[in-house]
Amino acid sequence: MSTIKDVARRAGVSTATVSYVLNNTGTVSEATRQRVLQAVKELGYRPSVIARGLQARKSRMIGYSWRPMPPDQFNPILEKFIHSMAEAAERHDYHVLTFPSSIPYDEVTIYQDMIESGRVDGFILPHTNLNDRRIRYLLDVGFPFVAFGRSNPDWDFPWVDVDGTGGMRQAVTHLLELGHRRIACLAWPETSLTGQYRLEGYQAAMVEANLPIDPAWVVRTENDYYHAYQITQTWLALPPDRRPTAVVALSDLMAIGAMNAAADAGLKVGPDLAVVGFDDAPITGYLRPPLTSLRQPIAEVGERAVTMLIELVRGETPSPAQVLLKPRLIVRDSTRLSKT
Repeated sequence: MSTIKDVARRAGVSTATVSYVLNNTGTVSEATRQRVLQAVKELGYRPSVIARGLQARKSRMIGYSWRPMPPDQFNPILEKFIHSMAEAAERHDYHVLTFPSSIPYDEVTIYQDMIESGRVDGFILPHTNLNDRRIRYLLDVGFPFVAFGRSNPDWDFPWVDVDGTGGMRQAVTHLLELGHRRIACLAWPETSLTGQYRLEGYQAAMVEANLPIDPAWVVRTENDYYHAYQITQTWLALPPDRRPTAVVALSDLMAIGAMNAAADAGLKVGPDLAVVGFDDAPITGYLRPPLTSLRQPIAEVGERAVTMLIELVRGETPSPAQVLLKPRLIVRDSTRLSKT
């Protein structure tokens, strides 16, 4: 591993000057400071020290990366979350600096550059997953961040998340109370940790009701309207004693695909095939029929995440440091039984 002497030698300065730059003390010209930081970067010398030094020069900016959506999809949760973060940050005299991150495997480089340039005081991370390289990097360098979502259970870091397991339990319980027993699930790929939590809620509710889960009733696919439409068509083609009477989807987009597949098959959504979504996007109340969906407390997620992050930037310890919020089932006509 590189030492402070290696950095000094590479930058052509004394070790004291390197210390001044890393700790933001003493009097150092901007040219010398940049030369030292470049040497630190090239040698990979203790980036956590860089983070602490740059943090002393507060930017009052919170970094947030977003992944562009395909043109044929929508993500109203992203819009709500950014809005709630911006409002919460402004109350603390901070602002949110958003930046696109379309290449997941190269995300760490973007975060490293933003830390070393001092553009942000901390990050809020969306779309977290197991073995998330961003989380691992920020933990290693000791830079403040709060995640919207969880990761490896043995990684200790601050996060705010929505209880997808509990939410899907609510959805399945609602359908069971309506008399449904053959309930299918439009799930996400195994690589999605959020999807896994939601699927576990569906499975647990079915097991608790002593109902067998036909393997054909659980299909993993991307969060895509057309895939959900085609999968629902396949379910509706099953023999009557195996055909699902209800579908729970891990997103509203997928639920809309299921609804339209049922309608195109000549069925009434609700009486003939009940459908439940997840997110409660604004469009769900305007569909025909309106979609029953799980509403995420996005405004509270944004408020909690920003408040926790600012506490970390100030050197405080958030309490609690890990927050799991419950979604609420909004019941509409897509699970209505009456055919009149």
